[in-house]
Amino acid sequence: MELALSFLLFALLALTISLIGWKLYVRPKEVLDRVKNTGEAHVERAPVHPSLIFRDMAQKLGNLMPASPKDATVMQRRLIRAGFRGPNALKMFYGSKVFFGMLLLVVAVFAVAGLDMELNNKIAAAGFACAAGFFGPNQVLLRLARRRQKQIERGLANALDLLVVCVESGLGLDQAILHVSKELEEAHPEISEEFALVNLELKAGKRRAEALRNLADRSGVEDLKKLVAVLIQADRFGTGVAQSLRGHSEFMRVQARQVAEEKAAKLGVKLVFPIFFCILPSLFVVTVGPLAVRIVREMIPMMTNM
Repeated sequence: MELALSFLLFALLALTISLIGWKLYVRPKEVLDRVKNTGEAHVERAPVHPSLIFRDMAQKLGNLMPASPKDATVMQRRLIRAGFRGPNALKMFYGSKVFFGMLLLVVAVFAVAGLDMELNNKIAAAGFACAAGFFGPNQVLLRLARRRQKQIERGLANALDLLVVCVESGLGLDQAILHVSKELEEAHPEISEEFALVNLELKAGKRRAEALRNLADRSGVEDLKKLVAVLIQADRFGTGVAQSLRGHSEFMRVQARQVAEEKAAKLGVKLVFPIFFCILPSLFVVTVGPLAVRIVREMIPMMTNM
């Protein structure tokens, strides 16, 4: 049974690879047309680099995989928050899920084929590997999105201070956003990219409030959403933008100070477990160890001789 299952899986994998190679790389119809001179004019194509083969394969697998519109909307939003805004990003993401699911399934089957296990356990291990390969990219994408959001939060304070300086020096809000995106391109590229997209949307003809709301939705950062709300309210009610930005900047400084104080207050509780499990055992070995050795060498023989 195990031999037949391994042979069937090997035949299926070999057939799949052969079909993909025949379809993508051999192209017999183009060869025959070029020999007979019956096809269209041959166009020279640049050779594909080997590092791009996985990208093309993932994109083709993603085209074959159906996805519900609701799920696609969630995944597109998550891809945008992670920094992947290409037109084929969603297809490549789904293709990578299929690719890694099949890859881990094949690896698990060959790994458990030679083990002394029951058939049900082997099937469960293969299914678990396939599920891990299929759902693993979701966790990777979520971690990338959270890391990018943290980078945006880290650079938001500097961006806000620079925005206040630009507005108070006489620049308009649109020009100030453009200037901030240029100045922070090296120090904080994530928030610089977001501000550059806001500037491009404004140049494309969108209203300022809509462009700012798109900024908040793309990033998903709470502090940036508060800044967008302040800017929209200042633009709607006609209040001074510089004064609003200055007040929000002071609010963010106070909030950052409170967050730092909260983390400092939690530090003592968090250090209990490392001290108890890492420092105290070594301290006991250093202090009590020599006394225990002396007791074993001197006291125990003395008590046995009595």
